[in-house]
Amino acid sequence: MKIAVISPNINNLQEMGRILGMHSHSATLVEGGKSRMRSVAELEQPDLMLVEGMCCDPTELAQVEYVTTHHPSIAVILLCATHTPEFLINSMRAGVREVLPSPVTASALEAAVSRIAAKRIGGHARALGRILAFMPCKGGSGATFLATNLGYQLAEAKSVLLIDLNLQFGEALSFVHDGTPTSTLADVARDISRLDATFLAASTVKVAPNYSILAAPEDPAQAMEMKPEHIDAILNLAVTQYDFILLDVGRTLDTLTIKALDRADRIFPVLQAGLPYIRNAKKLLTIFKSLGYPMNKVELIVNRYEKSGEVGIDNVRNSLGAVTLHTVPNSYKEVNASINHGDPMIEAARSNAVTKNLAAFALSLSPREEESRSLLGRLFRRA
Repeated sequence: MKIAVISPNINNLQEMGRILGMHSHSATLVEGGKSRMRSVAELEQPDLMLVEGMCCDPTELAQVEYVTTHHPSIAVILLCATHTPEFLINSMRAGVREVLPSPVTASALEAAVSRIAAKRIGGHARALGRILAFMPCKGGSGATFLATNLGYQLAEAKSVLLIDLNLQFGEALSFVHDGTPTSTLADVARDISRLDATFLAASTVKVAPNYSILAAPEDPAQAMEMKPEHIDAILNLAVTQYDFILLDVGRTLDTLTIKALDRADRIFPVLQAGLPYIRNAKKLLTIFKSLGYPMNKVELIVNRYEKSGEVGIDNVRNSLGAVTLHTVPNSYKEVNASINHGDPMIEAARSNAVTKNLAAFALSLSPREEESRSLLGRLFRRA
């Protein structure tokens, strides 16, 4: 892998060159600042560009965005002595793969380079996995149930990883499994320098042959240790290892959650057909618009939907505007039994309407037959 290192600090530049050389990496060392990025990208055409010196000014990221837009094959890592959460978010939006501390330690630098190399190898071997985020519009919406059970449906044909990002109160694992995780998301973040495919797989609970869950921290206090760059690193690796990565996201819109939503290919806010849910859904859509998410990135799921209910699907559409809506029928007794026993619906009630609905949903996300489109139309697109 061809690496270019840019830094205004000659001592740091030489040290990084020494570290990379120790691990048999070929590196071009360029003394200077961010203004050198374009010329280095065009003349050297590296696979990876390490840039030191950007810290807090979002306007500096225009240089990064130019490189990532005009040279998408170049991975960019920034090295910053100090930074703000806003800078991290903006840097990832500009196409930065990771942000490392400056001066960087030998172990952190080698781990980051190894992750980029692994992703490049994985990208050549297989298509990158899709990231789907499920987020409740209001407590009790049923987002965790839908995410965990959709994972089971997708895993019948694809490899699936579900990451529980409800860090304080996450319990996604208990919806489909009665065991206790030996490792959680917080443990992975704590040893992020060890992150590779083997470490990630070993940190999950395998609930089915093709379905693994990375559980939320057991101790809510451990959630404070999580950082957006941890989530980014995990997702960077996960998309090279799994066909689908499902994110069970809590309702808190902090920098970590926004990082996850930024990375998602599709966001599914989950609501029910009631005014409090609709009001919250409208607020979420406004926030998503302010974050610059395109309309086709967000699709709402109306859970526990009843055609004879007081609030119909037309009322929901009139309130929320031109949005894509999926509906999942109400089957309270069977769904509640599934949750209480920790059994997925596909095993507890295979012929149930909710199970069939989720099977059609999975088929729409991962088509296997020509008739999948008509099946989707019958079960999801009825007005």
